[in-house]
Amino acid sequence: MEKFGFENLEVYRRALELSIEFCKLASTFPFKYSRLRDQLIGAALSIPLNIAEGYGRGGTKEKVNFYRTAKASAFECIPILSVAHSLGLLTAKRREYFIGEIQEITKMLSGLISSKQNK
Repeated sequence: MEKFGFENLEVYRRALELSIEFCKLASTFPFKYSRLRDQLIGAALSIPLNIAEGYGRGGTKEKVNFYRTAKASAFECIPILSVAHSLGLLTAKRREYFIGEIQEITKMLSGLISSKQNK
């Protein structure tokens, strides 16, 4: 099966994998934390979704806006992870792993944004 162009981007693949991991994590949250669960899933899915949508846009300005939204969604996950850790829903080690992944993805998105702006 032929891939779409964005599927060849490493940042997209990593963001997709991270969003899957966040969905799995969120599914373990008790019902009383359903808002936290939904917020994490929404923010996590927004990252690869905005990368894909930005890739499909014609203009540079539009692409960059979607990539910036993806980056903002990645940052949104950080306080959610902190709250989950404080509530005992996530170990410190796992939180640090996720933060490291977010840092890498946001660096990659910054590079993608810069490359589009410099054209």
